[in-house]
Amino acid sequence: MSTAVPNRLAQESSPYLQQHAHNPVDWYPWGPQAFAQARALNRPVHLSIGYFACHWCHVMAHECFEDPAIAAQLNEGFINVKVDRQERPDVDDLYQRVIQMMGQSGGWPLTVFLTPEQEPFFAGTYFAPQDSHGRPGFPRLLRGLRMAWESRQDEVRENCRQFLHGLAAHDAQLLAGADGVQRETDVALEAARGFARNTDPQHGGLGAAPKFPNASSHDLMLRVLQRSGEPLIREALERTLDRMAAGGIYDHLGGGFARYSVDERWEVPHFEKMLYDNAQLVKLYADAWRLAPRPAWRRVFEECIAYVHRDLCHADGGFFASEDADSEGEEGRFYVWSPEQIRAALGQDDALFACHAYGVGRRANFTQGRSVLQRPVTLDAAGEAHLATVRARLLAARSQRVRPGRDENVLAGWNGLMIQGLCAAYQATGEPGHRDAARAAADFLDRHLRSADGGVYRAWRDGRAAVPGFLDDYAFVANGLFDLYESSFERRDLDRALQLVDLILERFWDDGLYFTARDSDPLIHRPLAPFDSAWPSGISEAVLALWRAHAITGAPRHADSARRVQQNLVAAARRNAFGFAHLLAAGEFADRGPTVVLFAGGPEAAAPLIEAVHRRYLPNRVLALAEHVPAGAGIDSGGTGAAHVCREQTCLPPVNSPAQLCAALQLPA
Repeated sequence: MSTAVPNRLAQESSPYLQQHAHNPVDWYPWGPQAFAQARALNRPVHLSIGYFACHWCHVMAHECFEDPAIAAQLNEGFINVKVDRQERPDVDDLYQRVIQMMGQSGGWPLTVFLTPEQEPFFAGTYFAPQDSHGRPGFPRLLRGLRMAWESRQDEVRENCRQFLHGLAAHDAQLLAGADGVQRETDVALEAARGFARNTDPQHGGLGAAPKFPNASSHDLMLRVLQRSGEPLIREALERTLDRMAAGGIYDHLGGGFARYSVDERWEVPHFEKMLYDNAQLVKLYADAWRLAPRPAWRRVFEECIAYVHRDLCHADGGFFASEDADSEGEEGRFYVWSPEQIRAALGQDDALFACHAYGVGRRANFTQGRSVLQRPVTLDAAGEAHLATVRARLLAARSQRVRPGRDENVLAGWNGLMIQGLCAAYQATGEPGHRDAARAAADFLDRHLRSADGGVYRAWRDGRAAVPGFLDDYAFVANGLFDLYESSFERRDLDRALQLVDLILERFWDDGLYFTARDSDPLIHRPLAPFDSAWPSGISEAVLALWRAHAITGAPRHADSARRVQQNLVAAARRNAFGFAHLLAAGEFADRGPTVVLFAGGPEAAAPLIEAVHRRYLPNRVLALAEHVPAGAGIDSGGTGAAHVCREQTCLPPVNSPAQLCAALQLPA
């Protein structure tokens, strides 16, 4: 049940906030108005954080926020603030740490109760409308917290001080111990070996159910594998990539990966599809295919790209944020099949073949006799060709179903990740459509999410750019533009990437990198946000961008800043390689290189040399045209294509053939 009268969220551009615009709850967006009202009325703040595709956010909304009695409790005793974590990841990161200090794992919806000064005193995630399994229902929780605020406010505020102390202590602990780490230790190799040892020996992947793709950890494994060739790392990585691609976490009809698998076998996913997952996995599979060209891996990244183009692409080239898990009020309904539905779409003979190929049998793996499609068997070439036609027919039949909702926010950072994935796919295959799509997305960001002062906005929807960008927005876009430059060698991409790197140091540096800019909205604690989560941390991605900028420009400030951050966090990375996998990857890039390859004679004359480097996986290289970088000053090929391999602004004599270039780079010809 909801009210016909819209609340304040109706004026917001976020699709998630607009989902709550007709709740009977008197919602405020995050901002000074809400906290000023809380101070004026001496009320605590009920903060609810979620996102558009979050299944349990929808559940709590239907059960609690649409209930008039619960809404009355919220409106009478609290100031209610709703936050889209995709628009305000700084707020989300800050209060997720609070719930972790309480010994809980965090997640969404995130439910936090604050003083009017934004200080937290209680936090949880999803709350049911009734007491169950020893947990209070939401109405009972609200009564207890309101009573505590009105009768024991001093105790409540003392609890806040403990949380604030914990936030400061956490940052101090995070930065402690760097001086005691041996610099000669190969931390990246140790981490990759640790990931390999902890890989599920049967199903691949790290950890048990629920099981996530963990792209940052596997990217680090791939980087280390390229230079070490260790069988343990190779076997663990190949098992993971193969099993994910064959499991139900992958959409075998439409392409694209779901957020995670609810089981350890990758069999049944949580069906929401996120742009950031698919962007990173496109890059991971394309990079892996360059190192070991397995046909199934190319099929996966090509189909993922096709999915993003078909279902997540704005007409002007930017990419939308996500698709929901639910349709027609049911999670997964759009994706699952019964044998009867397959027969109705294909007829008896092809249905038998499809059920065999996709693992649909008598034992359904989902609800109501329906199954999530998988690839449990290996087909020969003729079988794969026949499956392609069957797949197209099933996809056409599925397209008649009611689609899940789509979050049409265009987020700068996530688009930067997708540009990186598209460029990896282009360099791996030479397919110009992938490069063209990356160009269209970059142009979209430049038109719609570039601020007047040269910075980056976080989000755009329906002609409105919202929220100044965070560190990850700047860093993901910068690295995406570096990749686009290395794919097409247009000077504007290099210039913009270097501009964003300089803005990172100008706006986010304060004796180290912070997640929020120096002039951002003040929070009770300025977040570092150094840990990788579903995507790499902004700090680690910024370090990689700084090293790439240094390789191009030779400017000491880029290398000095990157080195400083790594030194500050190296002890933390040793203690928790999983949380710092991408920072270790940035360190791997710097420690094993970077090797700069300068092409002379122009992109057309040097095309065979460029292609030779593009097609091979060399993660610690930087590519540029000689005339675009200081180290290339004075290089003249005489109009013929040539390549110079350089380290630390010093270049070797030119080579003119792909074989010579591969030899100079110690790559297979």
